Amino acid sequence: MRTRDSIITMTVHGIGPAVRPLDPGEDRTWVSVEQFEHVLDTVVERDDVRITFDDGNASDIEIALPRLLERGLRAEFFVLAGLLGERGRLAEADVRELVKAGMRVGSHGWAHRDWRKIDHRQAVEELDAAHQRISRLSGHPVTRVAIPFGSYDRHVLRRLRQAGVTRAYTSNGDRARPDAWLQDRYTLWHDLDAKWTRQVLDGSPSLALRARKTAGRAYKRWRGMP
Repeated sequence: MRTRDSIITMTVHGIGPAVRPLDPGEDRTWVSVEQFEHVLDTVVERDDVRITFDDGNASDIEIALPRLLERGLRAEFFVLAGLLGERGRLAEADVRELVKAGMRVGSHGWAHRDWRKIDHRQAVEELDAAHQRISRLSGHPVTRVAIPFGSYDRHVLRRLRQAGVTRAYTSNGDRARPDAWLQDRYTLWHDLDAKWTRQVLDGSPSLALRARKTAGRAYKRWRGMP
């Protein structure tokens, strides 16, 4: 059920055939072009749905961008500043192209580390150096981040506030208030179908969907382990 005081944010990671080696378990967050198009076609008329992208995969520019523009949709892309230009990732020119196309670009950090487990030097890289590089490329100050693995604690949240972050996205699989500083998102999984999309949009999750939320949180914790 739609509510005026909440929104749904869906998170995309990779689309189509992977062109780089994937981390263990990463294929679970990789969807087909057909699945991605189905989601776009389902939400195109919805004013309570937002779309975000994590990890800065090349499919963001090669597959996602033209399909978003065809449908008049805008999205927010959270890139990994330290991996720009690597095989299968966005290049610096791609970041500029996303901004030129009317998309918003934020930070997913530097090297996809678990921010609960970083030391001071890594924190400077993840929050300062990453923001500086992305700001330079986009032409706008970075004030919004997507937390890697959705992994955070009070220390991470304090660091983000100290870094001037105005909105932080996680992936707990729930609706969120539009003005919330910490925003939940739904991850698109490799086995999504029309039923999953309908349940998310209708706000009537099945037992299977609730189980997926629990499993997803455990998976994020596992992926965040060194």
